[in-house]
Amino acid sequence: MLLAVAGLMTFSANAQSEEAAAATTDSVEVVVAETVEVEAPVEEAAGFPIHQAIKTKFIEGGAGFMATVLLCLILGLAIAIERIIYLNYATTNTEKLLARIEAALNEGGVEAAKEVCRNTSGPVASIFYQGFLRMDQGIEAVEKAVVSYGSVQMGRLESGLSWITLFIAVAPMLGFMGTVIGMIQAFDDIQVAGDISPNLVAGGMKVALITTVGGLIAAIILQIFYNYLISKVDSIVISMEDASISLVDMLVKYQNK
Repeated sequence: MLLAVAGLMTFSANAQSEEAAAATTDSVEVVVAETVEVEAPVEEAAGFPIHQAIKTKFIEGGAGFMATVLLCLILGLAIAIERIIYLNYATTNTEKLLARIEAALNEGGVEAAKEVCRNTSGPVASIFYQGFLRMDQGIEAVEKAVVSYGSVQMGRLESGLSWITLFIAVAPMLGFMGTVIGMIQAFDDIQVAGDISPNLVAGGMKVALITTVGGLIAAIILQIFYNYLISKVDSIVISMEDASISLVDMLVKYQNK
C-alpha cells in the first residue's frame, strides 16, 4: 500500500509539472502570436508609401472629376511659377540705378543716361528710357511719358494673375460638382436596391468627400501663390512710383544747372 501511495503521488506530481509546462508553452505561443499580429499591421502601415495612398484616393474619387481638379492645379502652378520668375527678373535696385543715371547725366548728358537705361533690365529702366526720349520736350512731357508707360508696365506685371484667380474659383466648384454627383449616385443605388444600406450610402458619400477635398486643396495651394504674387507686384509698383518721382526731381536739377 505504501508503495502504491508513493507511486500515485509521484505520478500526480509528474502530471502537474507536465500540465504547468504545457500551460507555460501555450501562454508563450499566445503572447508571440499576439505580438506578431500587432507588429504585422505596423510593418504593413509603415511600408505603405504615401504616393500609393494618394493614387488610391485619386482613383476612388473618380478619375474624371479628380483629373479636372488636378489639371486646374497644374495649370495654375505653371502660370504662378512663370510669374514668379518674371517678377524676380523685373525687380531692380532703384537706388543703385538712380545713382548710375545721375552720374551718367553729370558726365555725358542725356545720351549717357539713355545708354545706362538700355543696358539695365526691368520695368523701371524701361520707364526711365521713355522719359529720356522726351527730354527735349520739357519736364511735363517726361512726366506724362513716365506715368503712361508706368501703367503699361504695371499691366505687364499683373498679366496672367486673372487666370490664377479663375483656377482658384473653378477647382472648388469642380469638387462640389463631384459631391453632388456622388450624392446622386448614392440615391440611385438606394433606389435600385430598394433598401437603405450603409454600404450603398458610404460609396457615394466617399466619392463626394474625396472630390471636395481635392478641389479645396488645389484652391488653397493656388491662393497662397496668388497672394505672394500680388504682394510682389505691389512692392515693384511702389518702387517704380518712388523711382519715377526721384527721376523727375533729378531732371529738374539737371535743367536748372
